[in-house]
Amino acid sequence: MSNPRGRPNQITFGWRIPMWDPAGAKLETWLPHVHEHMAALQNSVFQTVWLSDHLIPGSTWANPSWDQLECMTTMIHFATLFPRYRYGQIVIGNSFRPPSLLAKMFSTLQALTGAELILGIGAGWMESEYRMYGYPYPVPKIRMEQLADAVQICRAIWTESPATLIGKHFRIEEAYAEPRPAKPPLIMIGASGEQLGLRIVAKYADWWNTTAPTPEELRRKLGVLTEHCQKVGRDVEDILLNWQCQVVAIADSEAEACRLVENNALYQHGPNSAILGTPEQVTARLQAFVDVGVRDFILRFADFPRLEGAQRFAREVVPKLKAD
Repeated sequence: MSNPRGRPNQITFGWRIPMWDPAGAKLETWLPHVHEHMAALQNSVFQTVWLSDHLIPGSTWANPSWDQLECMTTMIHFATLFPRYRYGQIVIGNSFRPPSLLAKMFSTLQALTGAELILGIGAGWMESEYRMYGYPYPVPKIRMEQLADAVQICRAIWTESPATLIGKHFRIEEAYAEPRPAKPPLIMIGASGEQLGLRIVAKYADWWNTTAPTPEELRRKLGVLTEHCQKVGRDVEDILLNWQCQVVAIADSEAEACRLVENNALYQHGPNSAILGTPEQVTARLQAFVDVGVRDFILRFADFPRLEGAQRFAREVVPKLKAD
């Protein structure tokens, strides 16, 4: 497998689409602002747009009755309107769609829009969502085995014709899925479990999506991933590190940045994965992750629906980050 990092000193950035409102606002009040952001940011440093994959708001504290966009149909909509972005998911719940169908959906979307895609996928975690929609919720070991089957099936369908893969839980036999993508989507696996999840990352991922809250914790997890890679005969440097933060608040002072998030539920329920402060402070926090090895960031800005946070980040933070 070729090194998906490409230029190892390049740092890339993605903008996370709001798929639900943390205050429970109706869709029509915030969706127009998503379109505004997509139009305004498409020629900036934000190369990738990221969508979460939930059927109800993806948080244990959110109200399941709030408006929630579905991942695949939302991606079709925006990739049609804005094909210059790459599109990825953080992360697709493997249980929601048969992997063979998921691979065919990706091939079709890429063929119709010309947009470059990343398959971000994980084993699924929100049990209440599974039960609500009638999906089985097996034990972690089974969900991880299903994930391993799924990523192998997707890659086979994109690269072989016909494709056959017999997994523990899923299978394809002499499957044709034309038109196959000329450039198969990268596979990004979101996992943190050190015995099962990171072993699957080591075997099959082009990218690893991590939410490790500190550089120190990421360094420790990376050490575990390195051990798994050594066991399967793979160089950990072949796997690009992607880090997502819950919210970014950037302002002239740390106190002002704190005010931006004081009523922000996303921050209140996930402060460990937040980045806030002056441009210099934000740069320093992110640089610490870069120094561990992160080369792609997923960002959500606390001042949405305003554009100022994202624009200021592009102008005052990005030029200072160094991956040497």
